[in-house]
Amino acid sequence: MKRLVMLAVGLALMAAGPVAAQGFHVVRGVVAAVSASSVTVTDRDGKPVVVALAPDWKVSVLTPISADAIVPGSFIGTTEMPQADGTGLSLEVHVFPPGVKMGEGHYPWDLQPGAMMTNGTVGTVKAVGAGRALDVSYPSGTRHVVVPAGAPIVQITPGGAQSLIQPGVSVFLVAAPGPGGGLISNSISTGVGGVAPPM
Repeated sequence: MKRLVMLAVGLALMAAGPVAAQGFHVVRGVVAAVSASSVTVTDRDGKPVVVALAPDWKVSVLTPISADAIVPGSFIGTTEMPQADGTGLSLEVHVFPPGVKMGEGHYPWDLQPGAMMTNGTVGTVKAVGAGRALDVSYPSGTRHVVVPAGAPIVQITPGGAQSLIQPGVSVFLVAAPGPGGGLISNSISTGVGGVAPPM
């Protein structure tokens, strides 16, 4: 159960550093079935993934926000593509709730080939047209990341109702190996109106 604590805000990937190295399993897809004790998700490859749910499982809702909401001091995660000049081009940004810091660092991510996840505290913010250029700091360094206009930006809002997770809704979750085999999680994230989480 200790491992489940790391899944608390619905984005345990940020709590554990590189997910695969910790034995965690990222699940993205559309809910096919859900009960009080499990959820079945049809993943990006069309395969069903069954995940057991802890008795106290939580829901986080990812709400779209504007680039203006990213300010110095914000703690964010961003999936980014490394560029030839050493900077990152953001594919999405998720802003954590005030006071929450998880998984600080820069490490491989599986949203698409070559992608990296950068989690840290925003320092300098500069407007670049309708986009933003951010300096994101974490204990081992700083990344300069450009968030282009149109990149999804969401605020993580914990405390959503379990009833939001129903067949047809797109979800994101990180599951740990279950004590008896299989996968288990205590948190599921979804976008407003069941929209797919961007990370």
